[in-house]
Amino acid sequence: MLERIPLQNILFLDLETVPEQASYAQLGEEARELWEQKTRYQRKEEISGEEFYERAGIWAEFGKIICISVGFFTGDGAGRRFRLRSFTGAEADILREFSELLNAHYRSPRKLLCAHNGKEFDFPYLARRILIHGLPLPEKLNLFGKKPWEVPHLDTMELWKFGDFKHYTSLKLLAHVLGVPSPKEDIDGSMVRDVYYKDKDLERIVHYCERDVVTVAQVYLRLRNEGIWNEDQIDYV
Repeated sequence: MLERIPLQNILFLDLETVPEQASYAQLGEEARELWEQKTRYQRKEEISGEEFYERAGIWAEFGKIICISVGFFTGDGAGRRFRLRSFTGAEADILREFSELLNAHYRSPRKLLCAHNGKEFDFPYLARRILIHGLPLPEKLNLFGKKPWEVPHLDTMELWKFGDFKHYTSLKLLAHVLGVPSPKEDIDGSMVRDVYYKDKDLERIVHYCERDVVTVAQVYLRLRNEGIWNEDQIDYV
């Protein structure tokens, strides 16, 4: 089935998120109360809401997107290329530009979005933050009324589950078992908050996000039983 989908019809993506505020102290009183309620059952009793706030980036209600990286294939066979592009800046601008890309080039029902754990995280997070900013929801993220087979989303983690809904596999592990080269990264997801707020090194985060997009695309090729490509086939837009 995957082999029937033209690679040029797929937009591979990844996003990086951080807490909406640099620290718990910057939250208003109502936001603090809502955060305490939201995380009551996620954190251990001995961990306060303030201590737990460093993880706020994983919730769309308390986090924000600082980078969206996308990649897509062009050409076929030996002439195949993979083009990368990243969106950064103020979150509203990131989401507006990303939405414009979807509306301009990915409106067709044949066009698909692909991310690792995208159905649980990336796609709903994007939709929620777009609505929070009062922006129009792109059709590719609007799932209302769609039947399961009409949802234009691919998820490499879901594809690897083969119906086992209890199974979670990280992108790094999946790349390893499928023989996809794992790039040497100087950060991981748990460090993004500090790199953004303390080090103020957005370029480092963008590089990390782009490498994940490349890995998702490589994993997808392996799930199609296709060979992976070389670094010199990547174009940065």
